[in-house]
Amino acid sequence: MTDNRRNVFFFYKKDHELDGHISSLEKLATDQGFQVVKRAEDAHIIASIGGDGTFLQAVRKTNFRDDCLYVGVSKTENSHLYCDFSLEHFDKMIDAMNTEQIEVRKYPIIDVSVDSTNQFHCLNELSIRSSIIKTFVIDVYIDDFHFETFRGDGMIISTPTGSTAYNKSVNGAVVDPMLPCMQVTELASLNNNSYRTLGAPFILSSDRKLTLKVVQDGNDHPIIGLDNEALGTKHVKQIDIGLSGKVIKTVKLKDNSYWEKVKRRFL
Repeated sequence: MTDNRRNVFFFYKKDHELDGHISSLEKLATDQGFQVVKRAEDAHIIASIGGDGTFLQAVRKTNFRDDCLYVGVSKTENSHLYCDFSLEHFDKMIDAMNTEQIEVRKYPIIDVSVDSTNQFHCLNELSIRSSIIKTFVIDVYIDDFHFETFRGDGMIISTPTGSTAYNKSVNGAVVDPMLPCMQVTELASLNNNSYRTLGAPFILSSDRKLTLKVVQDGNDHPIIGLDNEALGTKHVKQIDIGLSGKVIKTVKLKDNSYWEKVKRRFL
């Protein structure tokens, strides 16, 4: 690393137990030639301290920057998808960065537009679900081609890294993050003489555009999830989704691949 790229910002949920650890991390980083900054916008390295949820928040709260490196640091030894390092062995992370034992991995994100006004990004997934005990209807378009009319509890559109989260819990496929794509997975679809859907997850390439048009039949206040945050909005009519031209750059150990993480976590 060059000297002008050694500014680091620590993102974490403040609590008394963690404050002491952060002070130790800041001293260790300073001793190793890194400059600890108090504002994320001044940092070239953003280190989240927590689990995968904290990492997602770090990316979201710092506006999905594509001009910096994100580093996931777990508070425990438990396996995490986005966290290659642990709080107890933070010195190993510093050593790995100084000795070039790390790699930069680029993770795709998806762009979301709600009713052509509100713009959002997602690193894991966008989910849309009924907010009342009633199924709702969505017309699904791929590149302006009407593909199907869905009726059910909702849909999940996930990135490759997000494929191991909510998507996997409803039998979606686990996707290699080196593939720039997004996956569409149904939540409890109804298939009968009136409504017919594919009934299986499908994957769209980075060049595809997905449009979800919510049929206004009294269930037009869906719950929209953006990673681990809920979007408060009413009278949603249309959601446009596509893979972003931006990527999130994360730091990983050379000997800790995505599939090694998947194996540790699930097998």
